[in-house]
Amino acid sequence: MTPDEKLMLAARLRVLADSLLVPTATLTGLPPSLVQGFVEGTTTGAVAAAKAPKKKRASAYARKYKAAFKRIAPKYKLKNGKWKSNGFKRAVKEAHKIAGGKKR
Repeated sequence: MTPDEKLMLAARLRVLADSLLVPTATLTGLPPSLVQGFVEGTTTGAVAAAKAPKKKRASAYARKYKAAFKRIAPKYKLKNGKWKSNGFKRAVKEAHKIAGGKKR
């Protein structure tokens, strides 16, 4: 798309927006700039509301377990990267032990 085509498209969009906002402003008795600000604000708010919520922070234990698992996992894997027989289960158990879990 050339710069001239972009300018023409932008002008058409402005005309379309004005043709929608002006009748609404006259019906409500509000100034057009106020109606435009309201519409732009609602779309901005809708975009912000659609964003995904923040993820929860990992607990201290989860971080310790993750580090321990990464450290000991190679011990329970074959040279080609596959897990040894019962390797994953044993790696999980050892990582929990290193991380200090189940201290009840």
